[in-house]
Amino acid sequence: MGRGKVELKRIENKINRQVTFAKRRNGLLKKAYELSVLCDAEVALIIFSSRGKLYEFCSSPSMHQTLEKYERCSYGTLQANHQSAKETQQASYEEYIKLKEKHEALQHLQRQFFGEDLGRLGLEELEQLERQLGSSLGRVRSLKTRNQLDKLSELQRKEEMLLEANNILSMKLEEINAARRSHPWAAEEQNITYSNQPAHSEGSFGHLHSNGTLHLGHNPGVTAHERTVATSEQDVHSLIPGWML
Repeated sequence: MGRGKVELKRIENKINRQVTFAKRRNGLLKKAYELSVLCDAEVALIIFSSRGKLYEFCSSPSMHQTLEKYERCSYGTLQANHQSAKETQQASYEEYIKLKEKHEALQHLQRQFFGEDLGRLGLEELEQLERQLGSSLGRVRSLKTRNQLDKLSELQRKEEMLLEANNILSMKLEEINAARRSHPWAAEEQNITYSNQPAHSEGSFGHLHSNGTLHLGHNPGVTAHERTVATSEQDVHSLIPGWML
């Protein structure tokens, strides 16, 4: 039958507590000794009882020597880490100081560009500031000129498109006028056709078909020449793009 699990808590009975301390202390010292012998390890064990009595074990010749070695390994690492953190903090602070000085210098230079804080500047410094302002102004003017040239090129391109469209319309109008002059009998036939068409209900002289062509009706108040001109204007307008109207 196995032993039950012992709950780890302070033993309230004083006698039982002292007996347990003695047993476990001896067992712990024995384990430390066995560890040092079996594994060739340097072991140091320090125990203080509840009454302040010291019990110790050290596998090395001197407990003090082992403690010094512990301090070198433990506190040396802590000190090195602390030194590294301190150096990092110092470097960050120095970088902060440099950035702050640079920021203040830039603010001072900005105020000088606006014509402020100029009383402490000498002649050479004022001339240097003047050159800097002149250089900045030149770059601004160059950029402005470039933008204006780009807009002018765009306007010229649109002008060429409009001129080309105008030339096409002019050629078309000349062709219509030439055809009308070379075939005068066409106007007579159109007049006969117009007279045979029924009058429009609203009194107008023509209407548009679904395919976009203009059908001219009979109107006593409109002459054949006016109808021909209206037909020519309709042909011209059909060639003009919607965005030019």
